[in-house]
Amino acid sequence: MYYLECESGIAGDMMVAALLDLGADEKKLLDVLKTLPLEGYEIRISRVKKAGIDACDFAVVLDDAHQNHDHDMEYLHGTHEHHHHDEHEHHHEHHHHEHRHLSDVYAVIDQADMSSNARRIAKDIFRTVAEAEAKAHDTDMDEVHFHEVGGVDSIVDIVSAAVCLDDLGIDSIIVPYLAEGHGTVRCAHGILPIPVPAVQNIVAAHGIPLKKIDCHGEFVTPTGAAIAATMRSDSKLPGTYRILRSGYGAGKREYERASILRIYEIEAVSESASSDTIWKLESDIDDCTGERLGYLMDRLYEAGAREVHYASIQMKKNRPGIELTVICKDAERVTLENIIFTETTTIGIRRAGMERTILPRSEGTVETCYGSIEVKCVTMPDGRTRCYPEHDSVVKAAARAQVPVSDVWDEVLSRISQK
Repeated sequence: MYYLECESGIAGDMMVAALLDLGADEKKLLDVLKTLPLEGYEIRISRVKKAGIDACDFAVVLDDAHQNHDHDMEYLHGTHEHHHHDEHEHHHEHHHHEHRHLSDVYAVIDQADMSSNARRIAKDIFRTVAEAEAKAHDTDMDEVHFHEVGGVDSIVDIVSAAVCLDDLGIDSIIVPYLAEGHGTVRCAHGILPIPVPAVQNIVAAHGIPLKKIDCHGEFVTPTGAAIAATMRSDSKLPGTYRILRSGYGAGKREYERASILRIYEIEAVSESASSDTIWKLESDIDDCTGERLGYLMDRLYEAGAREVHYASIQMKKNRPGIELTVICKDAERVTLENIIFTETTTIGIRRAGMERTILPRSEGTVETCYGSIEVKCVTMPDGRTRCYPEHDSVVKAAARAQVPVSDVWDEVLSRISQK
């Protein structure tokens, strides 16, 4: 599995660089890009230092006719004064060759010599952007005019990311959140607040949390957000995992936070015997009889509940009630919730995932004058072992011998102590 760490945001070129650093085939990528029906650019792949960390840098270097002026930070953040006529002229020159519809972008992708899977990934990423832009401009997805994202550099970034993802066999990525800065950014439509509407719509549509960082600047670009959203499978990392390899991708913009994107290939590691995760289910009930609650407890235990207990509470208007608490594993949670809804009048169940520390345990038997009695044994932190009689086994043996339960219990403890 793969994990994308976006503590410094994400952009298309950062993603491609991180994938190349992870091990994607550079020659295969360059061979595909040569077949793209685009011109006015060259590819430069190099190593750079970001905050002293060695990272891969993937650059789509545009000629003057296609230059997007991203290097001009004052212009980018809308802090540089431009004469209105000059600004209009600048935007007209900048985007004259880069106004494309989704169908135009698809046509470019279709002409490239790449695998069908890479082609699908590239189109899916652009579709993610188109949906976000359509919502931002209140228009149909097929009518969206791509500006920056329809430019040569963005098409190359997205196609390159798709080719690298396909080459590495990556079909899904864990993305817990995207870190984003604050302030404003200048784009084809003027000065916009960060995150720009396209990014905002992408993260909203795909349920990706944003983590605001105290840095001025755009850390998440629409292209980067679209790649993350399209490939994202989950937001939660395994509780314990091993890093198999990693890739560092460098960003171009110089912010106070180093512009680095990291991707990891990881594998989940089974947690130790002393670590466990459970669910705690709770529900407040004020109109069930004791007999019904007793029946409910039996059903819950039969269905796999680890613990079931009731506590007396005072509810709204000081009505006496019962708080039901059920401890269970994830595999039984839905079944147990359905039983609670079916057998009580409750309309809501609270739940919380909880970690617990448990001692290693085992089961065995002890031979006594009343027969074989089941016992459970636990290993203490200091290595000592404690054994306890299983109550149900003791009760059955006492019934067979027609003696008090305490006699059998004491006999089992006596046998254990002799071991």
